[in-house]
Amino acid sequence: MARPDRSQEIEQALLRQVGEHPRDLIRVVAAQLGLSRAAVATRARALAETGFLEKEGTTRPVYRLGPNRRAEFRYRVDGLQEDHVWTRDVSPLLQGLRSNVLDICHHAITEMVNNAIDHSEGATVRVEVMRDARRVSLAVVDDGVGIFRKITRALALPDERLALLELSKGKLTTDPRRHSGEGVFFTSRMFDHFEIDSTGLVFDHDATEPDDILLDLDETADMRGTAVRMEIATDSQRTARQVFDEFSSGPDEYAFAKTVVPVRLAKVGDENLISRSQAKRLLQRVERFRCVMLDFEGVTSIGQAFADEIFRVFANEHPEVELVAIHAVPDVQQMIRRAEVLRDEGGDQLPLL
Repeated sequence: MARPDRSQEIEQALLRQVGEHPRDLIRVVAAQLGLSRAAVATRARALAETGFLEKEGTTRPVYRLGPNRRAEFRYRVDGLQEDHVWTRDVSPLLQGLRSNVLDICHHAITEMVNNAIDHSEGATVRVEVMRDARRVSLAVVDDGVGIFRKITRALALPDERLALLELSKGKLTTDPRRHSGEGVFFTSRMFDHFEIDSTGLVFDHDATEPDDILLDLDETADMRGTAVRMEIATDSQRTARQVFDEFSSGPDEYAFAKTVVPVRLAKVGDENLISRSQAKRLLQRVERFRCVMLDFEGVTSIGQAFADEIFRVFANEHPEVELVAIHAVPDVQQMIRRAEVLRDEGGDQLPLL
């Protein structure tokens, strides 16, 4: 029977122990794991070659952390405090980063760990950190009920895939007394790449892409827990303040007042966007914003009732909300304009086609 590969376990132990045992690292880790010093030394050499450890001397080598960093931390949710995770475990691995990148990582770890504590209904959470010369990768993984499942339950959505749409809007929380619902939205826009994987679905935000992406994974995927993965370049110029300002109500106000809604996420499966119920689904909670950018990227057509519900009925009922259609193809623009004309004329229904 083949022996299990313990390389990852050995490397994690080396990285954890190097700070306290720079001169006897190999001996300490070998004793801790019940392995030969030769096996541990092989993994230490591999870490040194890839920049995660630095080795000085040969006869009695001294080890220290290299410029690249990698670590994994596991916690019990009960009694966990997110600021301790950052200060004690994560922050020391990220020292030397640009201040704006460090601020973004601080925001992300504390927000996502707090979400796992307050919302996941899980027992454990795992935090992963990876850093090299080009990028920082962070992950927060819990074993709870799953973020999309919880949103679906809280908002009584007919399909878990619609939880992706609600996340894209922002101002979403299942516990409004304790949370503003802004954490995931703003964190996702601070990173070059942000991904939530839960119950076979993936919410994917990429800074280089125009809108959020929904991926529907294999039904055999793990159906429990939530994994949040984030990546940012070490030379990123982005700041947390810029992200907050982009969606604020103005230079002198900091209310979360503007959002971008990917219209195509209102679809379930292969359905077309034609009905008033679909429009109402799209518009759920958007009255909380002053400006709503409706992104029609990837939408080739919409129905008369769908357009009327948004650009006449909702617009009349919520004149304080500015609706702005972006990335709409000519056929979609025509249907939107028909609804807007009738709204401006004070009509009750669209003319028949």
